[in-house]
Amino acid sequence: MKSILIGLLLIPLSFVTTAANWNVVNDRSNVNFISIKKADIAEVHHFKQLAGTLTEAGDFELTVSLASVDTKVPIRDQRMGSLLFEVDKYPHLTLSAKVDTDLLSQISIGDSVEAAIEGTVDLHGKKVKIPFIVSIAKLSESKLIVASVMPVIVNSDSFELTQGIDKLREVAGLSAISKAVPVSFILYLKK
Repeated sequence: MKSILIGLLLIPLSFVTTAANWNVVNDRSNVNFISIKKADIAEVHHFKQLAGTLTEAGDFELTVSLASVDTKVPIRDQRMGSLLFEVDKYPHLTLSAKVDTDLLSQISIGDSVEAAIEGTVDLHGKKVKIPFIVSIAKLSESKLIVASVMPVIVNSDSFELTQGIDKLREVAGLSAISKAVPVSFILYLKK
């Protein structure tokens, strides 16, 4: 009788375990973008600080610390933070989306599936809907990898960042910096 009572008491704990949120693991995740200057010099950059959650209801939110931009050139990181992103006013980029929970539950361990997801990007005080094609791979019952299948092109005009790009161009003495930026990502999520 005692073991039956203990078993009944443990049932709610099993629901808590299976209903846990997925969390983005910062050290194993990456958001990259490519800047192009002088028409044909491309450089890959990334952000060092990411946080995110995917709930059991399918609500996804990713927060990127814009001050954590890493271009491998400290003065450029500082200038991007102050002149382009204006991190004093807009410290984060946020991506929110709704993920089909049925799709997630149908992925077998070791398999992956492609999905079209519409996300809302909140950057520099502007919210823009952007479609993403992602690959979702289930590594185990508690580990997922979500990666962009192809880069997403972000246009500076959509987020009123063009003036910041012009300031960067002037400060660096460059003839041009592209206003269209390819962005890709790989996110490792764990329960």
